[in-house]
Amino acid sequence: MNRRRSLRPYGQIRQSQVVTTFGPGALLDLPNHSVIVGGLDYWSPGGEEISEPRLVAKLQALLQAPALKLYAPPPDNQDPVTPPTGIRAWQFPEWFITQDVEDTGASGAIRSRLLVPRKALTRGKFIDLEKRKRSVVPIRFVRACRRGHIGDIDWYTFVHAGGTQCRRQLWIDERGTTGDISEIWVRCECGVERSVGDAAMLENKALGNCDGFRPWLGPYSREKCGESNRLLVRSASNAYFPQVMTVISLPDRFEPLSQAVTQMWELYLQYVDTPDYLKDQINRIPPLKAALAEFSPEDVFGEIQARRGVGSSAAGKSVKQAEIEVLISSQEEIGNDVPDGDFYARALPQDQWDSPLLQAVERVVLAHRLREVVVQLGFTRFESTAPDIEGELDVGVTRAPLARELTWLPAVENKGEGIFLMFNSDAIAKWQEREAVKKRGRQLLEGFKCWLDDHKGSKREFSGLPYVMLHSLSHLLITAVSLECGYPASSIRERIYGGATGYGILLYTGSADAEGTLGGLVEVGRRISRHFKTALELGRLCSNDPVCAQHTPANTHERRFLHGAACHGCLLIAETSCEQHNDFLDRALVVPTVENLGAEFFGMNQT
Repeated sequence: MNRRRSLRPYGQIRQSQVVTTFGPGALLDLPNHSVIVGGLDYWSPGGEEISEPRLVAKLQALLQAPALKLYAPPPDNQDPVTPPTGIRAWQFPEWFITQDVEDTGASGAIRSRLLVPRKALTRGKFIDLEKRKRSVVPIRFVRACRRGHIGDIDWYTFVHAGGTQCRRQLWIDERGTTGDISEIWVRCECGVERSVGDAAMLENKALGNCDGFRPWLGPYSREKCGESNRLLVRSASNAYFPQVMTVISLPDRFEPLSQAVTQMWELYLQYVDTPDYLKDQINRIPPLKAALAEFSPEDVFGEIQARRGVGSSAAGKSVKQAEIEVLISSQEEIGNDVPDGDFYARALPQDQWDSPLLQAVERVVLAHRLREVVVQLGFTRFESTAPDIEGELDVGVTRAPLARELTWLPAVENKGEGIFLMFNSDAIAKWQEREAVKKRGRQLLEGFKCWLDDHKGSKREFSGLPYVMLHSLSHLLITAVSLECGYPASSIRERIYGGATGYGILLYTGSADAEGTLGGLVEVGRRISRHFKTALELGRLCSNDPVCAQHTPANTHERRFLHGAACHGCLLIAETSCEQHNDFLDRALVVPTVENLGAEFFGMNQT
C-alpha cells in the first residue's frame, strides 16, 4: 500500500480483503496514515489471471466491456531489493486535528483541539505559534454523495455558513461526555462556531453540493454531479459497499455435446449457418445423425454459435439458473474427483437421509469440492446493493467506477465444500395456495412497499414467498450445522434457489487456502435429518418472543420493513454469510411460532 509520491509500502492487507472490503475508493486506516485506496490504474501488475468464462460473459454484458479479464490482486513480492508490488493509495483526508487536548470551560468540560489543513504541517507535525510541535491525526469527518464521490469538508465555509475570507485558526470542541455528534463543534478564533450536527442533517444542506471529486482515480478525475453532500464518518460501516458478483464454478453439462461437435466440426458443422440447414444436414448424413442422436438440434446449433463467439449454449440463463440445473441433474456423480478439481459432488442415497421431516426434500447432494469466484465491479456509499434472487446485478444501479479505463477487474477464488438440498416444487406450490400463507404474503408485501417508499428510485423487487421461506430456513440450518461441522457460522455461506427452474438451498464454505475443504460440512450432510430437526426447533421460539413473533413488517416505528418474525435472537446472522444482507426473513413461514399464524411450511405433524 503506497502513499502519495512514495514507493515504500505503508501497510499490508490480504488479497481477499481487497475484493470484499478494501477495494478502489475504500477508506483505510494504516498504522500511521489514513488513505483512500487507488483505482485499478494505479495497481501494480502481477496478479494471476482467474478463469471463469460464465462470470466473464455476464460482466462483459453488464459493463459493456468486450475485452474484460479477471485478475487476482497483486501480491507482495517480498523481495527487499526489487521495487515493491502492490496497490497505490492516496493520503486522505487532508485535514487533521492535534492529539493533545486543551481543557477549557468550567472544570474542563470542553475539550479543544486544533483543526489544521495538510499544507500547514511540517514533516507530519503542526508547529503552533509558540514553536511547539504537535502530533496530529486525520479528522474523522468527510463529505460524500450517493454516487461515491468523496472529498474534504471546507471547514472555513462550513463554520462561517458561507463563503468567507477568514483564515484564522479553527478548533474542534467536544462539549459533552457522550461522544454524540451534536456535542462536537467547530469554532473559529474570529468568534463564529457551528455544531457538526448541522452537517448531519441532510435538509440543512450545510455541506453544499457535490463537485464530483473522485480522489481514488487520481488527478483530473472530477465529473459532474450536483447531488447534496452528506456527512460521512470515515470509519463508519456505510462509507464503502463493494458491489460484488459471485458464481460457483460448475462442470460443463454440455461436455458430451462439445465432444460430439468437435468430432464432426471439420467435415460438416463448420459450414452450418442456420438451424434449418443443420436439421437438413443431420437428416441427409448418416454419420452426423449417429454422432448427434442424443442431442436436440437447438443445443447443437447453440454450441456451434458459441464456437463462433456469437452466443453461448447457456445464453440468457441467470447465474443461479445455470447452477441449479447442474445440482438437480439426475446424475449421481457430478464433476471429476481429482485433487485440484473445481467441482465434485455426489448425490446422497435417499435411504440415508429419508425421514418424515424431509418429505418435501427430493435430493441431497454433498459437494466434496467446489470453487467460488468473487469479483468486484464497483462500489456505492451510504446504501448497499445486493444481487437479486437470481444472482444478477441491476444494470440501473449507479455504481462508482474502479478505474478510468476498465479492462480488468479484481477477483479471488475460494475452494470449499457444501451441502445442497433440493425441494419438491409441487409441495411448495401447494403450500402457497393456503389462505394463511397468502395472508402472510400480503403482510410481507406491505412491508416491502414501505421499504420502497424509503428508497425512492430503487428497482428492487419483492423476492416472493418461496424465497423468504427457504432463506429463513437456510439461516436456521447455518446456525444448526455450525454447532458440529467445525466451521463457525460466519464462515458458512448460502445460495438460495427460488426460481422457476427449481427450489433449493446450498450451504457452503470457502477459503483462499485449504481451510475451506476440511470435510466438516460433507460429514454433517450425511446426518442432515438430525440437523434439520435442530434447525426447526431453533426457529419455533426466539429469546425475544413474543415481541419478535408479533412484529408487523409495515410497522413504521421499528422500520424493519423486510423482516417478519426475525431478529438477532433467531434468524439474523453474519452478513458475510447472507446473500441478501439479512433481508427477506420470516420464520413464521418455516415453523409455527407463538403467534400460530398457520403459514408454516413445516407443520407440527412433520416433526
